[in-house]
Amino acid sequence: MKFLSPAAHTHGAVDRTAVLLINLGSPRAPTAAAVGRFLDEFLRDARVVEIPRLAWLPLLKAVVLPTRSSASARRYASVWTREGSPLIAHSERQHRALMAELQRRGLDLDVHLAMRYGEPSIAAALERMRREQVARLLVLPLYPQYSATTSASALDAVLQVLQRTRNVPELRWVRSFADDPGYIDAVRRSVRAYWDAHGRPQKLLMSFHGLPRRNLELGDPYHCECAKTARLLAEALGIGREEYVLSFQSRFGRARWLEPYTVDSLRALARAGTERVDVVCPGFVADCLETLEEIALEARREFLTSGGREFHYIGCVNDAPRFIEALADLIEQHLQGWPVRVQERSDREERARAAAQRARALGAVR
Repeated sequence: MKFLSPAAHTHGAVDRTAVLLINLGSPRAPTAAAVGRFLDEFLRDARVVEIPRLAWLPLLKAVVLPTRSSASARRYASVWTREGSPLIAHSERQHRALMAELQRRGLDLDVHLAMRYGEPSIAAALERMRREQVARLLVLPLYPQYSATTSASALDAVLQVLQRTRNVPELRWVRSFADDPGYIDAVRRSVRAYWDAHGRPQKLLMSFHGLPRRNLELGDPYHCECAKTARLLAEALGIGREEYVLSFQSRFGRARWLEPYTVDSLRALARAGTERVDVVCPGFVADCLETLEEIALEARREFLTSGGREFHYIGCVNDAPRFIEALADLIEQHLQGWPVRVQERSDREERARAAAQRARALGAVR
């Protein structure tokens, strides 16, 4: 087995507790080359595309990447900002805001940000933690609803690195937060604030990222968790079942995906005489290509050309204070029993000094 280069173990060092935030990732630039590299990494993930490798990889290289890279690059270019990728920019702001909130709560934690695909990488984040002698690690995938294609894939990537690590930290992870009261409240506040400023629609469409129908049939609970989030959000908003629609976007390929499809739902609403529809995406915590381009641009065009009059996209929670508070609450819940309070640090330092003295008395050189 190949191990990472060893980190110097220092007797008396105060071990650390860390949180690793993980989101999907983004190309480094809105160019065909950069998008191609990103798609190659993403679509090689066996959790994402469950086709035998011998059949899929030649097809990916010969057909999918050459045909999709340029088209996807144009889509990324339509939402690219001066800060770069919207997903990365929002994630970095979430990271900074969360560190400030945890510090305000008196928690002595290191918080790292990584992307499942692309940069900043999970491997680089874990390497920093290894050098810093992180002894306890909480992994927090920023996917509200669990799926093997997202949440489990993020954990896979962490474990693949830890398989090559000699001194593995104690590990916990947040599986999902589809029904977390703090998250539901953060989305509710976002929707309510928008309605206070712009009025209410005839229909609220809640659009989630799609998956092949086969994933559901094989036992992936994603569809059920999306339905739970939608139901809880509707209850929090005080709207009835006839006032909202649950749908799924981002279909790829010819296979049947989770239904109803977002575009089909918007067309049907427009043709049924719905003049105004608002769309929110509770499966995404940060605005990205799928929300800013696929929904705010493409879906808008479909609704308006099908006869609708007003289309409103309600942005993700991003770094809204209530969402940051919800993340901090989740972290505190999952860290129970670990020594993470700032006021505990002096005691830990004293115990570390005593351990170092005992080690040196036994002949330790560090």
